[in-house]
Amino acid sequence: MKKILVPTDFSDQAENALKVAANMVANNGGEIYLHHSAEIPLHLANSGETRSLPEAIYFIRLAEKKFSELLKKPYLQDIRIHETIGHGEIYDDVKVATYRNDIDLVVMGSHGSSGFKEMFIGSNTEKVVRTSDIPVLVIKNVHEDFIIKDFVFATDFSEECRKPFMEAQKFAKAVDAHMHLLLINTPSGFKTTAEARELMENFVRGTAAENYSLNIYNDTTVEKGILNFAKDIQAQLVGMSTHGRKGLSHFFNGSISEDMVNHANMPVITFKI
Repeated sequence: MKKILVPTDFSDQAENALKVAANMVANNGGEIYLHHSAEIPLHLANSGETRSLPEAIYFIRLAEKKFSELLKKPYLQDIRIHETIGHGEIYDDVKVATYRNDIDLVVMGSHGSSGFKEMFIGSNTEKVVRTSDIPVLVIKNVHEDFIIKDFVFATDFSEECRKPFMEAQKFAKAVDAHMHLLLINTPSGFKTTAEARELMENFVRGTAAENYSLNIYNDTTVEKGILNFAKDIQAQLVGMSTHGRKGLSHFFNGSISEDMVNHANMPVITFKI
């Protein structure tokens, strides 16, 4: 993970993510792309002359001032940082920035959301998770040292999840973590131990996976099962694949990975199917 993109709105949650990114690149000589999507009013952003308008320039100058203050933080010293300012929706800006700079990982802060806010608005982080083509690591809390020893990767072990699993394997190797491959057994999709084992063993066969274990956990829902298993083994990170549903498909079907991003009180990393 040599190139990490950190979207920021200069909030405490965003700085939590930046500290984690700094910790990660400090150990491998990587670099950080610090991105802010300026809150420019819609009529200015769509004018086609954003940078020439005094009102728009005010928002840009404000962001530059906050960048300058942030980069003075001691934990960012001796780290190569690139600053960028976007003018569109954050998820569009992030997607453009990841392609333009060949980013390996997005690290983003979140305080989560719930209830009507989650259903009708959703968090910016959730939108990035839904639309990003590269892994997104979501940070909820302060981490003085971001050390991952036990990494839970939950999946249904279907063929479409094989690619995200391989990406998760690369991430686990990069951070020197043991991967706990996890199948949640629920009443609505119950499998016997023999059936589950056969499914899991067929899934990893031929993948050259290393440093992993196969785990089956019984619970009432997939989300509860993942959180309870992670708590039981005191894992530091949970990973999942995501379909990146949009529009009505997302509204009616939802996504377990996005629910985890909103509800888990621990770091969550997602990998696009």
